Amino acid sequence: MILNKFANYLVSKGIFDKELVENASRKMFEYGESSAGALAKILVSDFGAIHDSVYEALARHYAFPQFDVDIEQITAGQEGECKEILSKIPEELKKKLLYHKIFPFAMLNKGREALQVLASDPTDKMIQEIIEQTQYKRLEIYWSHLKTIEDLIAKLAPQKNEFLQLLEEAGQVLTDIDDGSSGLELNEAALDEEINKSLLVNLFEGALLEAVTKDASDIHIIPGNRSTIDIYFRIDGKLQLWHRQEGTPPEALSAVVKDRSIGVDRFERDTAQDGFAQRLIDGHLIRFRISIIPIVSSEYDRRFESVVIRVIDDRKVITDFRKLGFQEQAEREFVKSISTSKGIIIVTGPTGSGKSTTLMAALHHVINPTVNVLTCEDPVEYVINGARQLKIGHKMSFDQAIRAILRHDPDVVMVGEIRDRITADLAVKLANTGHLTFSTLHTNDAPSAISRLYKMGVETFLLAYSINIIIAQRLVRKLCQHCKRPLSKEHWPAAIAIGLTEEELAAGNIFEPVGCSKCSNGYKGRVNIAEALYFYPEVRNEIVKSVSDIDEERIRAIAEKHGMLSMRASGIDRMRNGLTDLTEVLYATAED
Repeated sequence: MILNKFANYLVSKGIFDKELVENASRKMFEYGESSAGALAKILVSDFGAIHDSVYEALARHYAFPQFDVDIEQITAGQEGECKEILSKIPEELKKKLLYHKIFPFAMLNKGREALQVLASDPTDKMIQEIIEQTQYKRLEIYWSHLKTIEDLIAKLAPQKNEFLQLLEEAGQVLTDIDDGSSGLELNEAALDEEINKSLLVNLFEGALLEAVTKDASDIHIIPGNRSTIDIYFRIDGKLQLWHRQEGTPPEALSAVVKDRSIGVDRFERDTAQDGFAQRLIDGHLIRFRISIIPIVSSEYDRRFESVVIRVIDDRKVITDFRKLGFQEQAEREFVKSISTSKGIIIVTGPTGSGKSTTLMAALHHVINPTVNVLTCEDPVEYVINGARQLKIGHKMSFDQAIRAILRHDPDVVMVGEIRDRITADLAVKLANTGHLTFSTLHTNDAPSAISRLYKMGVETFLLAYSINIIIAQRLVRKLCQHCKRPLSKEHWPAAIAIGLTEEELAAGNIFEPVGCSKCSNGYKGRVNIAEALYFYPEVRNEIVKSVSDIDEERIRAIAEKHGMLSMRASGIDRMRNGLTDLTEVLYATAED
């Protein structure tokens, strides 16, 4: 195929291999594009290429100079000049530039004055808007690392939450009202009055916006007492108090959530409800799944509700399997298992262990125009391009959906969860009739998933020859790379007890969290630890030999002989690589 100049440059310089560049170019032409910028964007968005690697090559190809600045080294004079430049740019344009990671930084004197513009993509057409809409008519464009731009925005032009600003400007006028203590419950008219006269709507909308900005996975709205509400964000797997609202009845905020959501009844307070909402944030449509349940409190005369909102941001879906970060053998065997035309791939772990993320990446690995990919999920959280997704509801159960799928000429099927014998039997039937099947199961480790299916009533010979691999995984918090320090001596005995050596600890290669301005209590982000039980012939034979029960320990021993890492061994390997710490590994593998 004929490649454009930038594609040839990427191949000739050895930045990417020819096959990857050709595949990206083919997709680019399918979209009706042919520019270097379009190819760069597709390499990053569709093929998981590292942003800076692609755009540094693009900058060099077009001879844009590179400029990076250490945020800690910026002087007061530079900061003042930068803020003055930004103040002369129309607010709407400034928002667009910062969203596109374009940062007007300083004035340069090279014969005549020019505005120095730093950009993570120096070919972005948005840069020309500066000339058209501002007094700056001469630009010097530089390429900068994405993190440089983000650090500059965070320090010199932090994006404000407009809803929270309104709260601050109004002095948070959320006052006490007649809380209905003289009656059995809060007066409905008084509740409406409180909602209308207060800024509770801004508090709710501000929480949604802030959760996306802070990369939170969930928002928890919890009644404290008759006039206190706590709002928590789950960030990197841990709940953190974001805001405490006092002087406001919890029912008022619950009513606001219901009024501004779809699928829930404002006046129903005695049953669990599920709804959803969606908002356009930073130019991207973000969806929110809302769960509301009635809860009991010491305020016996009131009907409180707990609200949990799941943030569903399609930008966080991992489509490149390699970005999941599995350890080498686990990744190799997982890829081998999903590269066949039949069999079941099972991912196990508790809620919040990254099962859905792993399945999404695996599905994206196998999706192509030659296969029919069908999923049945409850609920459908992420829309998967190239798959036909069925939503499970009161009109269509899991087993009904799977039976329908069997008649729909599938090649690849994802069953959201194996819940009972009927679902298990149907999943096995799919696998044994030549379909590649993905599913999840709630078990503590990989061998116990076999026992669970056996106890559901699946025959041993079907288990042995229908399953390709079982992945059991957890997520542990990653240590901040800016502030981590070698493990303190008082913690050495615990580290040695789980298998680390005194020599490793003395070398200073095992770390613990500290905490700094760039992280949360010493942690930033998460990484998986996993055990990958590939069904080697010996594993299959052991299952077939089972009579009354599955010998989990024997199966584990066979798998570990072939190189499988246990969950704890996987965690220890992450510690040796400086990614996580002793506390996280012990917490995640406590049952081992």
